[in-house]
This record gives sequence, structure tokens and C-alpha cells, in this order.
Amino acid sequence: VPWSEYRYYDPKTVGLDFEGMIEDIKSAPEGSFVLLHGCAHNPTGIDPTPEQWEKIADLIQEKNHIPFFDVAYQGFASGSLDEDAASVRLFVARGMEVLVAQSYSKNLGLYAERIGAINVISSSPESAARVKSQLKRLARPMYSNPPVHGARIVADVVGNPVLFNEWRAEMEMMAGRIKNVRQQLYNSITSKDNSGKDWSFILKQIGMFSFTGLNKEQTDNMTNKWHVYMTKDGRISLAGLSLAKCEYLADAIIDSYHNVS
Repeated sequence: VPWSEYRYYDPKTVGLDFEGMIEDIKSAPEGSFVLLHGCAHNPTGIDPTPEQWEKIADLIQEKNHIPFFDVAYQGFASGSLDEDAASVRLFVARGMEVLVAQSYSKNLGLYAERIGAINVISSSPESAARVKSQLKRLARPMYSNPPVHGARIVADVVGNPVLFNEWRAEMEMMAGRIKNVRQQLYNSITSKDNSGKDWSFILKQIGMFSFTGLNKEQTDNMTNKWHVYMTKDGRISLAGLSLAKCEYLADAIIDSYHNVS
């Protein structure tokens, strides 16, 4: 299947290149599948705004594209399952055919089970029957029958109102902790850095990850001098950061950004 990338991350603003994204989706051949992250974009932590999602949906509908959502972090962006599903539900509400790859590995702590689901919204019962037969043809040579243990855990939690509400509350608490760490990191950096650089992108990003805007040489400095281990594209995992380490990380980022080119 021929494929190509569309623009998304803008290194100049450490934000979303929305105009580039729209331009590339518009120039894609009509009827293309467009891969989208439903929320908490990995690796950047940059999500479109609700208004931008509307424009993306307008364009995909206009071009007869088919949206394929990767939903790996539902609940980890805002802390709300419903709010984090808003992008997907927007497309479904318009009557579009939609594919959603849904993971429960993260939000239910079931990494070892690798549990998830493929959800397909079709335009008619006949289309749904054809899609189902194709999915069965794909599943049969790969795994035939998926492991049932993780799926039953998810079904028990989602199907039991008491457990479901407990899960929602715990997810909100976990997302809140990540938000607190994100805010503290921003506060630590802005209180120490007097250069006038705008660090607000840290707060505009969402979810477990943050793109710091650091390049490979700067991330090497983070590791070699400060013993902060991160990916070479500048991404850090805020889920692995504690409030107590925000000051230290801020010092490392400021030093690496200003003293290493």
C-alpha cells in the first residue's frame, strides 16, 4: 500500500503545524486513509483544538477520506474518558465511516496482556458484513483466536458500574498528577530562565509526553552531563517525572538549550 507522511509537528513553535497538516491531507488522493491520534498525541503531546478537529473533519469528509484513529491514551490526556473521545465521536456523529484502534494497555495497566480492539463504523449492514469477513481473514493467519484473559479483565471493569466508576476516578487522579508535574516543570523553567524564551508550549501540550524542542546534541548533553535519559528527538515522559525532580530537570533543560547548539 503506497503511503506518505503529512506535516504535523512545527519545530519553530514546538506546536502543531496545522496549515501544513491541512494542506497535505487536502493534496492526498481522494479516498485515502488518514491516520490520526485521537488524543495525547505520541510523541509530541500536541493535540488539535476542538475547532481544528472540526476543520480536519470537514476536509476529510470533503475529500471522501477514511479516518483511522489510533486511540492509545484515552483518559490520560484530560483525565476524562468522554473528553478524550471527543475527536472520534465528532467524526462518527457526522455519519462517516471510521476505524478506531483502541488500546487498554495503558489506561488499564494491562501492558503484559497487550489488550485492545479494532472498531469499525460502517455505512450500512452490508458494508459491515464485508468488513467483518475481511477482518476475520486477517485475524485467522495471525492469531486465529486472541488471548481472552486481558479482554475479560476489561469487560469486567467496563461492564461493572462500581468498577467502571472507580476506574474513571483513578484515571482522573493519574492524569491530574501528570498535569501537576507539567505545571511544576513549566514554573521551574520560567522562574530560572531570564532569556525571554517562550516555554508556554509545555502547558499547551497534553498527555504523558512532552516535546522539549531539544535537538540531538542537546539531548546528549542532558544525558552526559545531567544524567537525564530521554529519546534523541527531545521527547520526555512526564509520567516518569516526580514533583521533587522538576527543579533539577529545569536546570538541565535550560543549560542544554542555551549552552549547546
